[in-house]
Amino acid sequence: MAPKLVVCDHPLIQEKLADLRDKHTRPEEFRLLMEEVAALIGYEALRNIRTRKTQVQTPIKAAPAEFVDQPVSMVAVLRAGLGMLSGLLRLVPDASVGHIGLYRNDETLNPVRYYVRLPKDIADSFVVLCDPMLATGGSAVEAINILKTDGARQIILVTLLSSRQGIKRVHDAHPSVAIYTAAVDAQLNKMGYIVPGLGDAGDRLFATT
Repeated sequence: MAPKLVVCDHPLIQEKLADLRDKHTRPEEFRLLMEEVAALIGYEALRNIRTRKTQVQTPIKAAPAEFVDQPVSMVAVLRAGLGMLSGLLRLVPDASVGHIGLYRNDETLNPVRYYVRLPKDIADSFVVLCDPMLATGGSAVEAINILKTDGARQIILVTLLSSRQGIKRVHDAHPSVAIYTAAVDAQLNKMGYIVPGLGDAGDRLFATT
């Protein structure tokens, strides 16, 4: 049985994560780092995609081969999830792309939906939900609810940073969804931000701090 929480602790990921956390990292560097970390985590997250076994002909003789045999849908939670897409699409260039627009009510910390556009073949797809910060877990749970309502059956969540609270909330609501992340931070502050975290990923990504 596949694990439901995978913390990707490869040294290259951890070094890039340290630079993402650094408040002195400039927006252009932050964007590139987010792409790179997303690709490295995505490489592991796509391990359980459906494949088919076949053969290819080398210049010498036939050799066993394995090919991906399932459509892939990358779904970004707006707006910060956009920063992960290009890195993940390097792995699967022909993947379809969806968007879920959510913002957090500052008083209740609950997600508010404002936009949804998903691929038509999502029911058959290996769905990679991209949301860099799994903090309270509210947005992730709402996004997964939306995906399932639209027919998605195989969903994984790829994040840069997760909180223990967010992980528990996702798994309480959707125990079948595996979470892939670079690190788990212990705390949230009263505003619902991960501590120590890396700040507001969307603001740092788009230079709107």
